[in-house]
Amino acid sequence: MNKAIMQTDIKEYPLFSRGKVRDVYDLGDRLLIIASDRVSAFDVVLPNGIPGKGRVLTQMSLFWFDFLKDVIESHLITANVGEYPEDLKKHRDILEGRSMLVVKAERVDAECIVRGYISGSMWKELVEARKDGSNDVHGFSFPPDLRESDKLPAPIFTPSTKAESGHDENISFDQMVGLIGRETAELCRDKSIAVYTRAADYARGQGIIIADTKFEFGFREGKFILIDEVLSPDSSRFWPLDRYTPGRSQPSFDKQFIRDYLAGLDWDKTPPAPELPEEIVEKSAAKYREVAGLLLGL
Repeated sequence: MNKAIMQTDIKEYPLFSRGKVRDVYDLGDRLLIIASDRVSAFDVVLPNGIPGKGRVLTQMSLFWFDFLKDVIESHLITANVGEYPEDLKKHRDILEGRSMLVVKAERVDAECIVRGYISGSMWKELVEARKDGSNDVHGFSFPPDLRESDKLPAPIFTPSTKAESGHDENISFDQMVGLIGRETAELCRDKSIAVYTRAADYARGQGIIIADTKFEFGFREGKFILIDEVLSPDSSRFWPLDRYTPGRSQPSFDKQFIRDYLAGLDWDKTPPAPELPEEIVEKSAAKYREVAGLLLGL
């Protein structure tokens, strides 16, 4: 297996940010985004990565940006290294397949999450609410007989805060309005549900359930656009349709596989994180490649 790319060093331009996965460089009115092979779980970056992961994330985002362009424009300028500034072309071996040049946007400081199925943190909060005899969570009233992984009557928009460090927190739509204003919150909600619905319908035809996903948006010269990544295994729960069995957690193509492994260890989910064994790395890489192949028709 090829070596994982854990960090990049493009000296020609200042580093704009180094996130859990992406290294972003400042090109003035544009940004260069490079998806590394870093992997995080429980908001902690693990010491070893998944070789090829950054390429998968980038290719999936590029596919979805194009597929969804009639629903919403994205920040993408190009992912063709031949169209990058001349002084970046010497880094082609790093940039090819895992980078994109994008416009700078004023980011909306909220995670825009859409759930078509009940799972993850929302399921846990519903379980807690039921202990007090309630089926209400963050302004939503769920059916009393709803089981883990059940399909919801309709997709719901469940935003969260966007924490620079630590954990994001689920909030209600009204709380989101208080943070970013009603007009922007409604744009986030309406576009998130429209994008999720279009993508989920397509994915189901490819044998994949998109249980939930998160989006990020921004404004560019007053226009509301989709930014960051979109509908990748890092930002979405992908379930194989032919193995879907509600009433329990589901097998997945996303990094839940890594979370499940780590949850079985004696680790308190604070840095430093344990190193992933080679077997988990290889299985994870295979899952990333498989879901990309199914969704992108590769």
